[in-house]
Amino acid sequence: MEEWPFHDGSVPNLLESRHIDIRQNRRDVDHSLQMHSSLIRRLSLERELEGHQGCVNAVAWNSNGSLLISGSDDARINIWSYTGRKLLHSIETGHSANIFCTKFIPETSDELVVSGAGDAEVRLFNLSCLNGRGLNDGAITPSALYKCHTKRVKKLAVEVGNPNVVWSASEDGTLRQHDFREGTSCPPAGSSHQECRNVLLDLRSGAKRSLADPPRHTLALKSCDISSTRPHLLLVGGNDAFARLYDRRMLPPLTSCWKRMSPPTCVNYFCPMHLSDRLAFPLVTPRSCFKERSSLHLTHVTFSPNGEEVLLSYSTEHVYLMDVNHASGSLMQYTSEDASKLMTFTPVLNRFEHQPPISNVFQNGLQRRSYIAARIEKCKMLVEMAKRSLQEGTNIFHAIETCNEVFDGHGTDIGPTLRHECFCTRAALLLKRKWKNDAHMAIRDCYNARRIDSSSFRAHDCMAEALEQLGKHKEALDFAFAAQCLSPSDTMAAEKVENIKKHLAAAETEKNNKASDGAPKSEPRTGRVLSLSDILYRSEANSDASEDGLRSEREDTDYDEELELDFETSISGDEGRDVESNILHGSLNLRIHRRGDSTRETGVNGSCGSPSSSSQNDRAAYQPEVVIDMKQRYVGHCNVGTDIKQASFLGQRGEYVAGGSDDGRWFIWEKRTGRLIKMLLGDDAVVNCVQCHPFDCFVATSGIDSTIKLWTPTASVPSMVAGGSAGPETSNVLEAMESNQRKLCRNREAILPFEFLERFRMHEFSEGSFHPFECAQS
Repeated sequence: MEEWPFHDGSVPNLLESRHIDIRQNRRDVDHSLQMHSSLIRRLSLERELEGHQGCVNAVAWNSNGSLLISGSDDARINIWSYTGRKLLHSIETGHSANIFCTKFIPETSDELVVSGAGDAEVRLFNLSCLNGRGLNDGAITPSALYKCHTKRVKKLAVEVGNPNVVWSASEDGTLRQHDFREGTSCPPAGSSHQECRNVLLDLRSGAKRSLADPPRHTLALKSCDISSTRPHLLLVGGNDAFARLYDRRMLPPLTSCWKRMSPPTCVNYFCPMHLSDRLAFPLVTPRSCFKERSSLHLTHVTFSPNGEEVLLSYSTEHVYLMDVNHASGSLMQYTSEDASKLMTFTPVLNRFEHQPPISNVFQNGLQRRSYIAARIEKCKMLVEMAKRSLQEGTNIFHAIETCNEVFDGHGTDIGPTLRHECFCTRAALLLKRKWKNDAHMAIRDCYNARRIDSSSFRAHDCMAEALEQLGKHKEALDFAFAAQCLSPSDTMAAEKVENIKKHLAAAETEKNNKASDGAPKSEPRTGRVLSLSDILYRSEANSDASEDGLRSEREDTDYDEELELDFETSISGDEGRDVESNILHGSLNLRIHRRGDSTRETGVNGSCGSPSSSSQNDRAAYQPEVVIDMKQRYVGHCNVGTDIKQASFLGQRGEYVAGGSDDGRWFIWEKRTGRLIKMLLGDDAVVNCVQCHPFDCFVATSGIDSTIKLWTPTASVPSMVAGGSAGPETSNVLEAMESNQRKLCRNREAILPFEFLERFRMHEFSEGSFHPFECAQS
């Protein structure tokens, strides 16, 4: 890959402009210099901070960047000096499980810090108590202790300028507001002697299986954030595909957890259109679909520094950028009908592409005209290069980047004809690359190409292929037939129609065979053995299906489940052993104590009620929300193994996006274009946390390793990979990205014991019973 010039100008020129007009430019120049692209390409590992004994799950800076705080599986909070790069305090918090989040409380002279952990507790500590103590400060008594959550606390949020309140997001489906002025403790979960009224968001009936379905299930919250520019705006994400934006001024008063509330109205939903119909936790799905769909959820949500954009990181998916504000009717907004229309054939689409007015294009006379002509010629050359790569089947990644360059760098200059050509070419390239969701991106390009030219053969042909890759044979046939009509002499178009007909017939036959078989039969031991996750999710699915429309509340009591299942899993052994022999077969009996989190309606006689007609009418009358679509996606990393993986903005202007990955690397993309700028090795296993210094070009990362890595622009030459390398080493970059794409489609729960532990460590266990293993990959 060729070295791109620095799009944000040269550092000497920026410094010179700051010198010329100090009052106007200095602040803007300082912000530009903090994360200048020349500095990012020189990022390299400066130091590793040692002081934890377990995975480091959280890192955060104080407001002026002088201190770094970290939380770990060792249940300790460490405070580090930025200037000295050393450990100042190591606090034994008293948490009985992994610390997942920790923060400095604003406007407290950095004396108050807060932590949230897997033991469902939020703890506040006053660092002034450590004055005069040694480095390993040991246990200190928390200044406040909140035990009102019932499941793991995954994220904390603080408000700029507010020293009195912290918000906690938990997998129990609630977001709670803890005001230190009102009390420093609350009764443990389940206590009856006192009511703790601190629930700001009750989303225990807030999760959606898809956009068209009403919310009915517990939204296990994974992340939350408060806008630094408009602190009344609150962003949350959990175990479905939709991030939600709330205005705290419009929320109802704080409530208790005793009564399950309907989810409050949110300001905006955020979700890429192609994920809006993906079942986050399906009722009953084919085995091939189950593995992918069941794991789709958000792992991190955050506001941009200016509060105008949000960044969403998905498990088994990519990172996406959305705008916060959109006028009604904006092209970036969609409904469930819009999502289906995108893949439905319509003979004529409204055209929207027009050549820019002459008065605007040539407003600066001949010089401007010559400049525009040169840019258009460059775009034509780039499109031809991409088409040549498509024909040869080589350098597909580079060819896609070439098309992106046309749209990102010169999109306002090119006319509809060249734009149409570029859309069709990029769509065909995406279909050839076949990375995750490339087919969906190709559908967007084909749709835009058809809006320019509704009789475009290439657009219809590529659309048919994209839908075929997604298994939508009926829709693909419509577009393939339309392409054949547009080019009757094209034998390949006719052949594609026949192939799709065969695939459609085979799919219908398979569907009919399944329907005629009736209830699924138990599989023989010689065949595929159901995984524990299959059984449990299907059990939940059947329960949910039988209770559709009547699930409002259920008695909050413990109940037992006994499961007997067959299993198979890989076990460690000699490398020379045969693969098939390296399988452990057996039987596992489990008694699981799990606390219900919903209430069951009962009739007069105490029996469970049947689905009411009113609830069925509610479903029929449900109007799906309007959702804000993506405006950029960032690909190359892998987010499957952990659900605390972050994606964050770099710098005060937020011009770059960074995210961790399951391959031990972390990635930096240019925000506007989605182009990968830098890839760095940051962990022996997984990078989860990436946090940029508030003012300097300095990044802290952490993950499964027990150390924190510090990154500074100290490499001798700019590079796309590890600092100090002689060149971009594009083969290594592409190899890593392609490997990550394969991992995204791989089943996370391939090994049964880990599947069992991962599945049930999110549920409560009665005191004295089996304690689920607290794995770092959480």
